[in-house]
Amino acid sequence: MQAGLERKVWTDDELMALPDVGQKYELVGGELVMSPAGFRHGYISLRLASVLLDFVTTRRLGVVVDSSTGFRLKSGNVRSPDISFVRNERLQNQDGLTQKFFRGAPDLAVEVLSPDDTVEGVHQKLTEYFQNGTSMAWVIDPGERTVLVYRSIERVRLLRATDELDGEDVLSGFKFPVARLFEVPDFGG
Repeated sequence: MQAGLERKVWTDDELMALPDVGQKYELVGGELVMSPAGFRHGYISLRLASVLLDFVTTRRLGVVVDSSTGFRLKSGNVRSPDISFVRNERLQNQDGLTQKFFRGAPDLAVEVLSPDDTVEGVHQKLTEYFQNGTSMAWVIDPGERTVLVYRSIERVRLLRATDELDGEDVLSGFKFPVARLFEVPDFGG
């Protein structure tokens, strides 16, 4: 930012009124950040989100939301994980399904890496998530066909295609083979 220019303070209403141009918006350090996602990114996100949504809904555990959902963090930043899960108890503390941004971070935050993601940028997001209430985060790397499972910014475990995602105590009973995240659909052509 140039000297003498004031940083815009974005309200929730202003952020929610931004046009839908097929990209997610985040507010980081007072700056509006747009994050385009590729086709594979969207496919992996939706594939996992649909399985999570079915699991969470049938057990009435809370809600699963997509990357268009904003989470207002203590820093003032608004982050939008690719997939998020919020437990019922935390929803009840915020008047359920609010029209505004959720205050705090999701219980489970999922990020699917894009080619333009940096280690520093992902680390910053994860740090903010855990400082604001996240219990677990999954970072999916489509290029490497791996998932990093975080229980804190320091506690991380690598899963390969032969392993299985486990909801642990955040989504007790949830299991999903990592390899299925990266399956390419057969359209029989």
